[in-house]
Amino acid sequence: MRKFSSDDIAARIARDIPAGSTVNLGIGQPTRVANHLPTDCDVILHSENGLLGMGPAPPKGEEDRDLINAGKFPVTQVTGASFFHSADSFAMMRGGHLDVCVLGAFQVSEHGDLANWFTGEPGAIPGVGGAMDLAIGAKRIFVMMDHVTRDGRPKLVASCAYPLTAPRCVSRVYTDLAVIDVTPQGFRARELCEGLSLADLQAATGAPIAAPA
Repeated sequence: MRKFSSDDIAARIARDIPAGSTVNLGIGQPTRVANHLPTDCDVILHSENGLLGMGPAPPKGEEDRDLINAGKFPVTQVTGASFFHSADSFAMMRGGHLDVCVLGAFQVSEHGDLANWFTGEPGAIPGVGGAMDLAIGAKRIFVMMDHVTRDGRPKLVASCAYPLTAPRCVSRVYTDLAVIDVTPQGFRARELCEGLSLADLQAATGAPIAAPA
């Protein structure tokens, strides 16, 4: 079996973002998506710290310490980019002006519930950030994550055990094993990594998962 790498997943997500979309990339792995968008695409990237028109990460040695994303990592700006107060950025998020948001997650339920800010485990640090605003404000939520935890527990589950970020908001999940749609009937596999059977995917998933349509 050949699992999808983080860059494989990011490239796959980039292909699924419709032209003309305004998109927020969450902190962490989702920021990789920016590096896989075609240079001539008309997707506009939004950062909750007050940047509209974000570009990919800069080449090493060409970073501008004053130009960062919400995760404090260096980014670039595209022609026509604009800067504004974070309050205005959150107004864009809450006002339904984002077409797609890509977030990480601890768990996603078969109903599309999202848990990505706190596990309650010893030493865990709560960190909701702007995720609640993004989860309820964006028209579509894509999740980018590993399919299971480090100790092998499923992260796609029947019901989230962790505090919710938002209910019934996730439309598609991209993991190192598969691309999965969240439908009214539950999880449906869309694409599996090379060498993985549906039975293997089901064994790693904590809720029923239907075959690709």
